[in-house]
Amino acid sequence: MKTLKFTLSQKVFVLIIAIIACTILFSFLFLHFLYKELYLKSIRDSVIYQGENTASHFHYGSLNDEIIDKIHWFNVVSEYEVIVVSNFEQLDDHFPYNIDGEHLIKQSDQKKLAQGNYIIKEGHVKEMDRNIVGAVFPIQSDKGLIGLIFIYVPLAAMQEVFQGSIPILILVGSVYFLLLFIVVNRIRYSLFKPLTDIQQLSKEVANGNYSNRLAPDQMDEVGQLAEAFNLMSSSLEQQEERKKEFISNVVHELRTPLTYIGGYTQALKQNLYSSKEEADSYLTTIEKETERLNKIVHDLIDLNYLQENLYEVEEEPIAIAQLLYDTIDLFQIRLTQKNIQTQMNIQEDIIISGDTKRMEQVFYNIIDNAVKYSPPESEVKVELRKEAGMMVFRVTNKGNIINKEDIPRIGERFFRTDKARTRSTGGSGLGISIVKQIVALHHGTFSITSDPLVGTVVMIQIPAFYEE
Repeated sequence: MKTLKFTLSQKVFVLIIAIIACTILFSFLFLHFLYKELYLKSIRDSVIYQGENTASHFHYGSLNDEIIDKIHWFNVVSEYEVIVVSNFEQLDDHFPYNIDGEHLIKQSDQKKLAQGNYIIKEGHVKEMDRNIVGAVFPIQSDKGLIGLIFIYVPLAAMQEVFQGSIPILILVGSVYFLLLFIVVNRIRYSLFKPLTDIQQLSKEVANGNYSNRLAPDQMDEVGQLAEAFNLMSSSLEQQEERKKEFISNVVHELRTPLTYIGGYTQALKQNLYSSKEEADSYLTTIEKETERLNKIVHDLIDLNYLQENLYEVEEEPIAIAQLLYDTIDLFQIRLTQKNIQTQMNIQEDIIISGDTKRMEQVFYNIIDNAVKYSPPESEVKVELRKEAGMMVFRVTNKGNIINKEDIPRIGERFFRTDKARTRSTGGSGLGISIVKQIVALHHGTFSITSDPLVGTVVMIQIPAFYEE
């Protein structure tokens, strides 16, 4: 059995209809309350007051013509119907009707009246086609019950009571529902139009189109949802662009070594060489390109491992100056080959809490880039100092100046500042990405500046270690 499914717009419409129905029901019950509780109560109280007041005038001990004439005159000028009789039989003659199908005076009523108590009579009189509210009051003397006063009022129907206010009610009700319709229609438009737009845009995003954006009119909850959806679309668009660029870079980085390996392998298989030295050079090239491929794959795995927070830093106190000295020693041959001078300013008592292997990787990548991009006969400046509770590591070289628009992208995967993407330096653009991730894991910061006068400066700050 299928269950009925309503859209959100339909649910809101049903809710509004329910509210209107409840409003109408409340109005009806309120009018009924005014009629039954207030109008009837006021009539009942007035009948009792007039009856008691009239009965109190009979203190002469008899019903003479003068008093009866006064009662008849009161009956003419007042809104009440007043009947004065001497006994129950006369009362039946003057009011020969049943109230709600029952006789006006019952045996139990006669006993109450004989005891000096009045009785209330309410109900429908068929002959009058009206409801009445009345009361029978006893007139007593020293000798007992000498007469009865019956005062009653034929009631107007509820539509007659509120007849004067019905036009006002109709006018106010019409204006109310008109305003309600305008407000509800406006709310429905402002609420569901952005949701419909989001639904349409979601389908486009699902199909790979991330360029469209929503334009919310108001910044309410729905408008904020639309703005959040815009941010999500923008983020997905940027991620898609980065993914395409990443794939393009991966293909570019892998194609050249694979081409070299494949080409020289075929040359060796087909004996396309003139000497053993030439064959050895082919093998050397294959070996270097294989190492390059291995390093690219290793760096990609390493970078993904760091970015997915799968690596936990094995923190321990590190004498960071000694680790830096050991790393610089690894570059002595390359420094000598390019005749590069090193100017070192190292504070040797700095200790940090971190991962020795990862910090060595940071130092190696930064110094490797500085040496790689420095021209021969130049200078590389290495600084390690403690400033404001932070270990500050700076490396300055006089190599190629980085354009300002490229600096924010330093550290993106495969991003290289040499637009020609030559292999003279042999870099893949992954080293700085790894450095930034390791520095972040050590709660540090990475920055780079490039100026023709000063050179390219890479600075890393990591909190220094404090002994308790």
